[in-house]
Amino acid sequence: GISFRIQISVKEVLDTDVLLKLLFHLPVNYPSALPDISVNSDQLTRAQCVDVREKLLEQAKKHLSEPMVHDLILWVQQHLKDVIKQPATVCNEKTTLSKGTEDGVWMLLLHLDHMRAKAKYVKTVEKWASNLRLTGRLMFVGKIILILLQGDRSSIKEYLILQKTSKVDVDSSGKKCKEKMMRVLCETEVQSQHKRFQTFEVKEYSALEELQKEFETAGLTTLFSEFVPPLLK
Repeated sequence: GISFRIQISVKEVLDTDVLLKLLFHLPVNYPSALPDISVNSDQLTRAQCVDVREKLLEQAKKHLSEPMVHDLILWVQQHLKDVIKQPATVCNEKTTLSKGTEDGVWMLLLHLDHMRAKAKYVKTVEKWASNLRLTGRLMFVGKIILILLQGDRSSIKEYLILQKTSKVDVDSSGKKCKEKMMRVLCETEVQSQHKRFQTFEVKEYSALEELQKEFETAGLTTLFSEFVPPLLK
Protein backbone atom coordinates (compact mmCIF):
# COMPACT_ATOMS: atom_id res chain seq x y z
CA GLY A 1 0.00 0.00 0.00
CA ILE A 2 0.90 3.66 0.06
CA SER A 3 0.82 6.40 2.70
CA PHE A 4 0.35 10.10 2.16
CA ARG A 5 -0.25 13.22 4.24
CA ILE A 6 -2.77 15.96 3.57
CA GLN A 7 -3.04 19.27 5.42
CA ILE A 8 -6.35 21.10 5.28
CA SER A 9 -7.61 24.27 6.92
CA VAL A 10 -11.15 24.16 8.30
CA LYS A 11 -13.30 26.97 9.70
CA GLU A 12 -14.13 26.03 13.27
CA VAL A 13 -16.98 27.07 15.57
CA LEU A 14 -15.64 30.52 16.38
CA ASP A 15 -14.58 31.12 12.77
CA THR A 16 -10.95 30.44 13.56
CA ASP A 17 -8.98 28.23 11.21
CA VAL A 18 -8.13 24.73 12.40
CA LEU A 19 -5.21 23.11 10.60
CA LEU A 20 -5.85 19.38 10.30
CA LYS A 21 -3.02 16.99 9.41
CA LEU A 22 -4.42 13.77 7.97
CA LEU A 23 -2.32 10.67 7.31
CA PHE A 24 -3.90 8.05 5.05
CA HIS A 25 -2.42 4.59 4.64
CA LEU A 26 -4.07 2.79 1.74
CA PRO A 27 -3.65 -1.00 1.93
CA VAL A 28 -2.84 -2.99 -1.19
CA ASN A 29 -6.46 -4.07 -1.62
CA TYR A 30 -7.89 -0.53 -1.24
CA PRO A 31 -10.69 0.46 -1.84
CA SER A 32 -12.03 -3.01 -1.02
CA ALA A 33 -10.35 -2.53 2.39
CA LEU A 34 -10.63 0.56 4.60
CA PRO A 35 -7.68 2.96 4.78
CA ASP A 36 -5.90 3.51 8.09
CA ILE A 37 -6.33 7.15 9.11
CA SER A 38 -4.40 9.29 11.60
CA VAL A 39 -5.58 12.78 12.61
CA ASN A 40 -3.43 15.47 14.25
CA SER A 41 -3.98 19.14 14.97
CA ASP A 42 -2.27 21.61 17.29
CA GLN A 43 -5.62 23.38 17.81
CA LEU A 44 -7.52 20.25 18.92
CA THR A 45 -7.12 18.03 21.96
CA ARG A 46 -6.02 14.43 21.59
CA ALA A 47 -9.60 13.44 22.45
CA GLN A 48 -11.04 15.55 19.63
CA CYS A 49 -8.53 14.15 17.13
CA VAL A 50 -9.60 10.62 18.08
CA ASP A 51 -13.27 11.59 17.65
CA VAL A 52 -12.56 13.02 14.18
CA ARG A 53 -10.69 9.85 13.20
CA GLU A 54 -13.52 7.61 14.36
CA LYS A 55 -16.11 9.65 12.43
CA LEU A 56 -13.93 9.50 9.30
CA LEU A 57 -13.69 5.72 9.60
CA GLU A 58 -17.49 5.55 9.95
CA GLN A 59 -17.81 7.53 6.73
CA ALA A 60 -15.19 5.35 5.02
CA LYS A 61 -17.34 2.26 5.66
CA LYS A 62 -20.14 3.89 3.65
CA HIS A 63 -17.79 4.23 0.64
CA LEU A 64 -16.26 0.76 0.79
CA SER A 65 -15.21 -0.55 -2.67
CA GLU A 66 -15.06 2.94 -4.18
CA PRO A 67 -12.30 5.60 -4.04
CA MET A 68 -13.09 7.59 -0.92
CA VAL A 69 -10.23 9.86 0.20
CA HIS A 70 -11.54 12.94 -1.62
CA ASP A 71 -15.06 12.37 -0.20
CA LEU A 72 -13.65 11.97 3.31
CA ILE A 73 -11.75 15.26 3.05
CA LEU A 74 -14.88 17.07 1.87
CA TRP A 75 -16.86 15.47 4.68
CA VAL A 76 -14.46 16.56 7.43
CA GLN A 77 -14.37 20.12 6.07
CA GLN A 78 -18.16 20.28 6.28
CA HIS A 79 -18.70 18.46 9.59
CA LEU A 80 -15.68 19.27 11.79
CA LYS A 81 -17.70 21.79 13.83
CA ASP A 82 -20.30 19.18 14.75
CA VAL A 83 -17.73 16.55 15.70
CA ILE A 84 -15.64 18.72 18.02
CA LYS A 85 -18.67 20.34 19.69
CA GLN A 86 -19.63 16.93 21.11
CA PRO A 87 -18.24 15.81 24.50
CA ALA A 88 -14.82 14.31 23.87
CA THR A 89 -14.26 10.58 24.32
CA VAL A 90 -10.75 9.26 23.95
CA CYS A 91 -10.26 5.80 22.40
CA ASN A 92 -9.83 3.58 25.48
CA GLU A 93 -9.16 6.40 27.91
CA LYS A 94 -11.72 7.15 30.59
CA THR A 95 -10.00 10.39 31.48
CA THR A 96 -10.24 13.56 29.42
CA LEU A 97 -6.81 14.63 28.24
CA SER A 98 -5.88 18.26 28.22
CA LYS A 99 -4.13 19.82 25.27
CA GLY A 100 -1.18 20.81 27.41
CA THR A 101 1.87 22.62 26.12
CA GLU A 102 4.33 21.51 23.48
CA ASP A 103 7.31 22.07 25.76
CA GLY A 104 6.04 20.06 28.75
CA VAL A 105 7.09 16.48 29.51
CA TRP A 106 4.66 14.02 27.96
CA MET A 107 3.90 10.38 28.51
CA LEU A 108 2.69 7.75 26.04
CA LEU A 109 1.42 4.23 26.73
CA LEU A 110 1.24 1.84 23.77
CA HIS A 111 -0.02 -1.72 23.47
CA LEU A 112 1.49 -4.08 20.89
CA ASP A 113 -0.34 -7.24 19.86
CA HIS A 114 2.76 -9.34 19.14
CA MET A 115 6.41 -9.38 18.07
CA ARG A 116 7.40 -12.09 15.63
CA ALA A 117 11.01 -10.91 15.17
CA LYS A 118 11.38 -10.00 18.84
CA ALA A 119 15.16 -9.41 19.04
CA LYS A 120 15.19 -7.07 16.02
CA TYR A 121 12.00 -5.31 17.13
CA VAL A 122 13.36 -4.67 20.65
CA LYS A 123 16.65 -3.32 19.27
CA THR A 124 14.73 -0.94 16.96
CA VAL A 125 12.58 0.41 19.81
CA GLU A 126 15.69 0.93 21.97
CA LYS A 127 17.39 2.80 19.11
CA TRP A 128 14.40 5.10 18.53
CA ALA A 129 14.06 5.87 22.24
CA SER A 130 17.77 6.69 22.45
CA ASN A 131 17.79 8.89 19.33
CA LEU A 132 14.71 10.82 20.48
CA ARG A 133 15.94 11.07 24.11
CA LEU A 134 12.89 9.26 25.42
CA THR A 135 12.93 7.33 28.71
CA GLY A 136 10.58 4.62 29.98
CA ARG A 137 10.03 0.90 29.64
CA LEU A 138 9.37 -1.79 27.05
CA MET A 139 7.45 -4.29 29.18
CA PHE A 140 6.59 -7.95 28.62
CA VAL A 141 4.29 -9.97 30.89
CA GLY A 142 2.69 -13.11 29.51
CA LYS A 143 1.31 -12.15 26.10
CA ILE A 144 0.99 -8.47 26.99
CA ILE A 145 3.51 -6.06 25.41
CA LEU A 146 3.50 -2.43 26.54
CA ILE A 147 5.70 0.55 25.68
CA LEU A 148 5.72 3.43 28.19
CA LEU A 149 7.57 6.55 27.05
CA GLN A 150 8.34 9.93 28.60
CA GLY A 151 9.91 12.95 26.92
CA ASP A 152 9.29 16.07 24.83
CA ARG A 153 5.90 16.05 23.13
CA SER A 154 7.52 16.57 19.73
CA SER A 155 9.73 13.50 20.33
CA ILE A 156 6.70 11.46 21.41
CA LYS A 157 4.93 12.44 18.16
CA GLU A 158 8.03 11.55 16.14
CA TYR A 159 8.21 8.16 17.83
CA LEU A 160 4.56 7.44 16.95
CA ILE A 161 5.25 8.23 13.30
CA LEU A 162 8.27 5.89 13.27
CA GLN A 163 6.29 3.13 14.98
CA LYS A 164 3.45 3.37 12.46
CA THR A 165 5.41 3.85 9.25
CA SER A 166 8.60 1.76 9.67
CA LYS A 167 8.95 -1.94 8.87
CA VAL A 168 9.65 -3.12 12.41
CA ASP A 169 8.47 -6.74 12.34
CA VAL A 170 7.92 -9.66 9.97
CA ASP A 171 4.62 -11.20 8.86
CA SER A 172 3.67 -14.88 9.01
CA SER A 173 5.64 -15.54 5.80
CA GLY A 174 8.79 -13.85 7.15
CA LYS A 175 8.52 -10.65 5.08
CA LYS A 176 9.27 -7.30 6.72
CA CYS A 177 6.08 -5.48 7.68
CA LYS A 178 4.81 -2.36 9.44
CA GLU A 179 3.17 -2.39 12.84
CA LYS A 180 -0.58 -2.59 12.21
CA MET A 181 -1.74 -3.91 15.59
CA MET A 182 -0.54 -1.05 17.82
CA ARG A 183 -2.98 0.83 20.05
CA VAL A 184 -2.40 4.15 21.81
CA LEU A 185 -3.85 3.53 25.26
CA CYS A 186 -3.00 6.92 26.72
CA GLU A 187 -1.16 10.11 25.78
CA THR A 188 -1.00 12.84 28.40
CA GLU A 189 1.20 15.39 30.11
CA VAL A 190 3.37 14.12 32.98
CA GLN A 191 1.94 15.30 36.31
CA SER A 192 3.75 16.17 39.56
CA GLN A 193 2.85 12.81 41.15
CA HIS A 194 4.43 10.85 38.29
CA LYS A 195 8.01 9.72 38.71
CA ARG A 196 10.33 10.54 35.81
CA PHE A 197 12.16 7.55 34.34
CA GLN A 198 15.89 8.28 33.99
CA THR A 199 16.61 5.61 31.35
CA PHE A 200 14.84 3.43 28.79
CA GLU A 201 14.85 -0.24 29.81
CA VAL A 202 13.49 -3.51 28.43
CA LYS A 203 11.93 -5.57 31.24
CA GLU A 204 10.18 -8.94 31.42
CA TYR A 205 7.88 -9.70 34.34
CA SER A 206 6.92 -13.18 35.51
CA ALA A 207 3.53 -12.04 36.84
CA LEU A 208 1.06 -9.19 36.45
CA GLU A 209 1.66 -8.21 40.08
CA GLU A 210 5.31 -7.38 39.24
CA LEU A 211 4.18 -5.13 36.39
CA GLN A 212 1.64 -3.46 38.68
CA LYS A 213 4.39 -2.75 41.22
CA GLU A 214 6.49 -1.07 38.49
CA PHE A 215 3.57 1.26 37.70
CA GLU A 216 2.87 1.95 41.38
CA THR A 217 6.53 2.80 42.08
CA ALA A 218 6.37 5.34 39.24
CA GLY A 219 3.20 6.94 40.65
CA LEU A 220 1.14 5.49 37.79
CA THR A 221 -1.34 3.35 39.76
CA THR A 222 -4.36 4.93 38.02
CA LEU A 223 -2.79 4.43 34.59
CA PHE A 224 -2.29 0.74 35.34
CA SER A 225 -5.78 0.11 36.73
CA GLU A 226 -7.51 1.89 33.83
CA PHE A 227 -5.65 0.38 30.91
CA VAL A 228 -3.85 -2.86 31.79
CA PRO A 229 -6.54 -5.16 33.31
CA PRO A 230 -8.86 -4.74 30.25
CA LEU A 231 -6.06 -6.20 28.08
CA LEU A 232 -6.49 -9.54 29.87
CA LYS A 233 -10.12 -9.91 28.77
